[in-house]
Amino acid sequence: MAKVAHNVVLSPSRDIPFNKLVLSQSNVRRIKAGVSVEELAEDIGRRGLLQSLNVRPVLDADGVETDTFEIPAGGRRFQALSLLVKQKRLAKTAPVPCIVRDAASEILAEDDSLAENMQRVALHPLDQFRAFAALREKGQGEEAIAAAFFVTPQIVKQRLKLASVAPALLEVYAEDGMTLEQLMAFTVNPDHARQVQVWDAVKNSWNKEPYAIRRMLTETSVRTSDRRAVFVGVDAFEAAGGVVLRDLFQGDDGGWLEDPALLDRLVSEKLHTEAEALASEGWKWIEVATDLPYGYSHGLRRLAGDPAPMADEESASHAALLSEYRALEEEYSGQDEYPEEIDARLGQLETAMEALEQRPVIFDPVEVGRAGVFVTLDRDGSLAVYRGYVRPEDEPREETAVQDGDGADAMGQGGDVGGSSWNPSATSAGGTVITSGGHPIGADASDEEDDGALKPLPERLVMELTAHRTLALREAIGRSPDVALTLLLLKLVTDTFRTSSASGSCLEASVRHVYMSAQAPDLKDSVVAKLVDERHVAWEADLPLGDDAALWDYLTALDQGSRLALLAHCLSFGINALHEKVNPYGAGISASGLTRRMAHADLVAHAVDLDMVEAGWEPTVDGYLNRVPKARILEAVREAKGEGTAQLLDHLKKGEMATEAERLLKGSGWLPEVLRRADLVASDGEAIAEGQGEDAGQPEDVDLPAFLTADLPDSDASMMAAE
Repeated sequence: MAKVAHNVVLSPSRDIPFNKLVLSQSNVRRIKAGVSVEELAEDIGRRGLLQSLNVRPVLDADGVETDTFEIPAGGRRFQALSLLVKQKRLAKTAPVPCIVRDAASEILAEDDSLAENMQRVALHPLDQFRAFAALREKGQGEEAIAAAFFVTPQIVKQRLKLASVAPALLEVYAEDGMTLEQLMAFTVNPDHARQVQVWDAVKNSWNKEPYAIRRMLTETSVRTSDRRAVFVGVDAFEAAGGVVLRDLFQGDDGGWLEDPALLDRLVSEKLHTEAEALASEGWKWIEVATDLPYGYSHGLRRLAGDPAPMADEESASHAALLSEYRALEEEYSGQDEYPEEIDARLGQLETAMEALEQRPVIFDPVEVGRAGVFVTLDRDGSLAVYRGYVRPEDEPREETAVQDGDGADAMGQGGDVGGSSWNPSATSAGGTVITSGGHPIGADASDEEDDGALKPLPERLVMELTAHRTLALREAIGRSPDVALTLLLLKLVTDTFRTSSASGSCLEASVRHVYMSAQAPDLKDSVVAKLVDERHVAWEADLPLGDDAALWDYLTALDQGSRLALLAHCLSFGINALHEKVNPYGAGISASGLTRRMAHADLVAHAVDLDMVEAGWEPTVDGYLNRVPKARILEAVREAKGEGTAQLLDHLKKGEMATEAERLLKGSGWLPEVLRRADLVASDGEAIAEGQGEDAGQPEDVDLPAFLTADLPDSDASMMAAE
């Protein structure tokens, strides 16, 4: 027999005057929990009663309903309403929405009270975070939200921050895939992509604690306690567009600076500003560095100066402080310890006297003119200035001539490498030179194009050009066994007779493959590069490299010519004619060592009759002309094609001038100073002088483009250019 389905009948609702309601003793809630009655009253006063009361008629002794209703479920709401009535914010007869249970119902009052509290499901924290975010998006401020829900503004900020985590991670949290503490850790960095990346890295790891997540999210940032951040200041960093990461859930010591590159730039700029202020003191050079290496002053002479005397007011102040200090000491000399206020005063007097006693040092003005200053950061983020260091090359010439007898002057070559005009260590004179890492800073690059002065070649370009020369020498040595043997003997004789530079081994003659760190993109495809590679592949195919005994037998059986040819090829890989940066702190190559290397390379170039034109180097736009100022381009055209042709290019912009110069110089055999043979410099100079005779101002018969010759009247072309 089928069961009959009973229709559910809901209890009716009605408005009952407040003064007809009483609190039931059947309410199961006895312990206060959650929002206080006062806060609930304020909430009801703001938005009204959101949930009806559950009530039952009160019966008299005969079981007849009276005019009063008891409240088994909703007691806290009733108490909040009572508070509003007491505050006269709600009338005693105000209607209250109620659900009225039938007095004859089989459901007990305690059952209703218990069910209402147990069936209630607390809001998931994520729903709360998102609800706060929705309120803010609809125009409510953090203070208003905090006031409406009786929490502090900090709690609102925290919940809004949690709602701003990457949506993918919020879904993981919603499905209980991560803890609230882990979600809090992700708020440190607002980058959603980085948050997801870190979660993917740790979710299957044994270590996914909140501290590990925070560390990964801030590993590319800089603590505000970092000395660079202290030096620049967080406010200045933010004013420059930097972002500071903050942790709203635990102490972060001020947070993290998000852009280390920006911070380093700000540090460099501020140090440079400090260095410019020091330049007025007359120093020859100022070296700026965020970190000075260990031993930065090795080999430098430290100036001895005298402390500046105190002014009359300073002397009087110091005497007064000292007098008070001694008087207090004498007054309390018989006591075991000073009273607290006296001890504090003595400390203040000591600090004041030390400030007056720390006097700036006065140096000899003549010595200042040859000495320099190091400007850096101290470990606590304060500015550190170390004055009065003299480099060996800045010592008076009378002293250095005796101490450095094997220098450039002793070799009879003056300041030029192999007699050429190129000087890689030359620096511009006049004023204090401010450098960072050995390179001048603060110079205006645009001045190079405007003043027309012939400035030294850029150091990077010199390095690339000498890489071309090194490879060409390598190819030439590889096909010149006799010269290679002489070069090897020179090395061995140097090691034998210059015992101060000899190593501790019995021989240790070796070839170290020199890597060209600075090279033009076309170097690997040059003619000499292909010749070196072809020769290397040919030897590699013949040599039994897998067995030392077989290789020994192979080398022994080679005829003398082949042995010398193989020696020359192997030795060529040790050729190093590269220009390198001179390290001012002593590590790496020194200025005198670089000069000796270049002079040595000139000897070898002369011996193998090196010709960089035959080696395939040409002055192209990308390889040279666009890398130098206009004055250098005009000088090259002037040397190769004459003064008249150079004048025709003088009015062009840099890009057009470089393009036309490449066309004009093609096939001319012109080389920059650094690629010229020292022994040919004199003869080249004589040839140029002969070409600058009475017809030196006339351009050669060259095929000039239309935009250089169009609309010119039939008169002297060089005069037109001059006009």
